[in-house]
Amino acid sequence: MNVAIIHYWLVGMRGGEKVIEALCEMYPQADIFTHVYVPEMVSDRIRQHRIIPTFINSLPRAARMYKTYLPLMPMALEQLDLRGYDLIISSESGPAKGIIAPSDAVHVCIATRRCAISGICITTTAAAPAGWRGS
Repeated sequence: MNVAIIHYWLVGMRGGEKVIEALCEMYPQADIFTHVYVPEMVSDRIRQHRIIPTFINSLPRAARMYKTYLPLMPMALEQLDLRGYDLIISSESGPAKGIIAPSDAVHVCIATRRCAISGICITTTAAAPAGWRGS
């Protein structure tokens, strides 16, 4: 099963990044998509994965001033090519839920903030792909 993990930014190791670590353990072959990636600020477990940043990563001072680029993040997410992934996990409480998942993929959104109403929101863009059983 091809798995993609979507996370807003990888610039430190706080609560959301601990969730990413757990997902990395569960899905050791998963690719990680993010807006901003600062390798030296995340754990070895996360760095072991293929990490694909959006164009925001290459904007001036993105590593420190990434929040100033919030208005561009929905557009950056729409540009992600997620074809070929069976399971897409959005782990965060904001813009990553706006990805455009392929019609044959299952999209699971995990809201990680205390202010999230439900804690976990599961959405699918289609029925589970043939042979998909989860892990």
